[in-house]
Amino acid sequence: MAGSTEVRFSIKYGWAIGDNFKTDMDANLLKIARAGIHLSVKDRNLATPPASPADGDTYIVAAAPTGAWTGYADYVAVWDAAAASWAVFLPRIGWVTYIEDEQVLSAYKATGWSAGIAI
Repeated sequence: MAGSTEVRFSIKYGWAIGDNFKTDMDANLLKIARAGIHLSVKDRNLATPPASPADGDTYIVAAAPTGAWTGYADYVAVWDAAAASWAVFLPRIGWVTYIEDEQVLSAYKATGWSAGIAI
């Protein structure tokens, strides 16, 4: 088992010699690929998770979330079909995302996601 967890993405590291870290390493790579390289979200106005998301569908959770998103307003939610669950990420100040349905770039600030700049 990993010795430590990085605070931004909950990435595990610090394994001791002889540890079996394959499952944790696979999870780390998936987190990095989904939220750490280039963030693009489908929508930021949904408070309820869509009924039939496709693997990798990504959203910014709207205010007053319900269902599986309860308690995750402003978080980034990614559908993981293999796990049949939402992976949620607490955004950090400075994250930038393309919001597909609005065609804008938005940055996360201390006050939340910016209105965005049309591109």
